Amino acid sequence: MATQRCPVPALEQGFSKQLDAIIEQFCDGNVQNGVAVAYSGGLDSTVLLDLTVKYCRQINIPLYAFHIHHGLSPNADAWLAHCQASCYAYGVGFFPARITVTTDSGEGIEASARKGRYQALGQLAKDRQIKLILAAHHQDDQAETLLLQLLRGSGVAGMSGMDICHLAPDLFGHDEVMLARPLLAEKRTTLEAFTAKYQLSCIEDESNFDHRYVRNAIRHQVMPILEKLSPGYSERLGRSALHFQAAQNLLTEMAAEDLVACKLGEGLGIEPMRQLSADRIDNLFRYWLSQAGVRMPTTARLKEMQSQLFGGRDDARITVHHGKHAIHRFKNAVFLSDTVNMPVDPGFSIEFAWQGQARIHFPEFAGTLHFEPVDDGLELEWLKQQQLSLHLRRGGERLKLADNRHTRDMKSHYQTLQIPFWQRERLPFVSEKANLLFAAGVGMQSSFCTHGENARIRLSWSFDTN
Repeated sequence: MATQRCPVPALEQGFSKQLDAIIEQFCDGNVQNGVAVAYSGGLDSTVLLDLTVKYCRQINIPLYAFHIHHGLSPNADAWLAHCQASCYAYGVGFFPARITVTTDSGEGIEASARKGRYQALGQLAKDRQIKLILAAHHQDDQAETLLLQLLRGSGVAGMSGMDICHLAPDLFGHDEVMLARPLLAEKRTTLEAFTAKYQLSCIEDESNFDHRYVRNAIRHQVMPILEKLSPGYSERLGRSALHFQAAQNLLTEMAAEDLVACKLGEGLGIEPMRQLSADRIDNLFRYWLSQAGVRMPTTARLKEMQSQLFGGRDDARITVHHGKHAIHRFKNAVFLSDTVNMPVDPGFSIEFAWQGQARIHFPEFAGTLHFEPVDDGLELEWLKQQQLSLHLRRGGERLKLADNRHTRDMKSHYQTLQIPFWQRERLPFVSEKANLLFAAGVGMQSSFCTHGENARIRLSWSFDTN
């Protein structure tokens, strides 16, 4: 019988080539600040850390190990101590972060832990100006992901699985860090052989054997059967993921072209979209939403949204809410906005006095009031002496923008300025007692604005950005 060749040397050689390629292609060859390993202490990340230690020593760049303490296991403190000791032995900088996993978010413990973990990793990297974080996902993880997505009824994007390297602002909370998976083409059995050869010490998370989690059930109950039925299936599923990724790239290119063709100001034109097939409209909508960081709707929800948005009259005003965002139809186009926690009571107001600041932030109104020195505006000393109020539209407000212009109600101003209806509900006013001084998005009350030698102030408003 032929002796089976040890896979470890091939792993070591392949890892260096793969990481070289990742750094060259995705980081322009520049990782002088070093790289970081997401290090849990488990088998996979232990192999990754050992390989990366050798790699970084060869090219003389710093290496950091980031460990996330979830607090979910009674062994979490022991795992942290194990990882710290391992990094000390390697001479690698060890940086842990503790997170609190919420159990009542509606996302589930797995999803909540994953979200918290990646945000913590992103912050650790940002604090140290690290541009590349390495994760230990391997070929079997990719196979699990595809099987899980298949059970969920995912589309092409979901079936694309994990990329070998990509920007991950949705995971890390900012777009300054790349997430790379240099072991993605390696089987877990190869990693097991590596730990055996070098006698590496690993921890075992007991939750990995909890079959209540679908991923664990797939790993321990389904995948062994698939391996018996079709040996080497995980490698073929990995190839399938690459095919799905290629298909998704084509869909993204088409959506980008359709976005340009259908763009109408800040929104998407209804009529240009009606010239597309139903599948292309779906593809465009998903791309448009993803570009804005919106949680992707299900197929049924997407169809429902489109039915409402496309089914109205040309002059219809429609708002469809989706998570923390809203999609509006206005002037035969659709627009996207974020929803903010604004006071719903039109009578709500905040009393304040201006003391000369350049700006005052009002979180209740999700924005900032700015005070700009000008030649023609509110007299500075007079403004300091007034008791001011910031409030939403109450009805009956009238504004005269200049002495040579008519006093008009707010609806007329909004229509002239083509301010969309959903923005009108958020724009605040500044008043002195019963006197309107300023309407955000429109301008100043001219009767209170003067020109002279003394300093003058003009007000403006800006909303917070996410």
